[in-house]
Amino acid sequence: MLKSWKEKVGMLCVLLTCTLMLSPAWTLASEVAATAPVVPNLEDPNWWKWPVLLLVVTFFMGIVAVLGGVGGGVLFVPIIGGFFPFHLDFVRGTGLLVALSGALAAGPGLLKANLASLRLALPVALIAATMAIVGAMVGLALPTHIVQLALGGTILGIVAIMLSAKKSTIPDVPKADALSSALRICGIYHEPSMKQDINWKIHRTPAGLATFIIIGFMAGMFGLGAGWANVPVLNLMMGAPLKISVATSKFLLSITDTSAAWIYVNNGCVIPMLVVPSLIGIMLGSFVGVRLLKVAKPTFIRWMVIAILLFAGLKAMHKGLSSMGIL
Repeated sequence: MLKSWKEKVGMLCVLLTCTLMLSPAWTLASEVAATAPVVPNLEDPNWWKWPVLLLVVTFFMGIVAVLGGVGGGVLFVPIIGGFFPFHLDFVRGTGLLVALSGALAAGPGLLKANLASLRLALPVALIAATMAIVGAMVGLALPTHIVQLALGGTILGIVAIMLSAKKSTIPDVPKADALSSALRICGIYHEPSMKQDINWKIHRTPAGLATFIIIGFMAGMFGLGAGWANVPVLNLMMGAPLKISVATSKFLLSITDTSAAWIYVNNGCVIPMLVVPSLIGIMLGSFVGVRLLKVAKPTFIRWMVIAILLFAGLKAMHKGLSSMGIL
């Protein structure tokens, strides 16, 4: 009976999340976006409504992010940018801090548990962080409607990756390549499910590092974070075990997102009215999501996340085309 009660509570929260995503709040945000200021006007006595709505939405977003196994940034930017009356530059700056907060919270524990690999993360971080700075500068220089269109296309690409990507717990790497051997990118971690120590190494290192040029650029340009791309590249392309890939990706975000976030901070694109409710909402939602993770059905959550991202990606493209006068 208790298990049944927990399952009902979990499904109820998921259904509430779906309802929120399709509720009149989205319609209200979308309709007001065309005429509202890019940030809430403090002279308006009802200015507090947007931060409160943002807190509520990000709370449910935090739940979905944990249950769906995606970072908060990849949900935050397309949804808030598409349905709230905030300029996209402010949303992207806040999105980087949302992704950064989760990475900073998880990083020390993952390093202590010997799951995040410094030898794997540092060369990747050097490339990704540099390109994240370039991406942030390019994103702020481009017209907003161009960034909206590119963001929509990127989100739809993420949906395609989520639909097609597979995971390999321990990839078969017959031999480490010359570059990874020279950098000594290898390690040992204990796998409790197999009750043994796993010796791991990577291959295709040059191709993987080259891919992070694109990943870092996109992370900085769109403020999405990059966990959605880090894990498949580290795991499927370079051959790192899944747990090592996930943990290293989390640690990597703390470097990449920090580099890009400074560009947005220096350009005045990070404002407390957006950042504070967003971080509080995401953190509280994440705590609830962790508790619901044991009873929620992964398949349903995965398809729900894909549907939300698909809807948000199409909305971003529609918003960009509308700004150009095409729609």
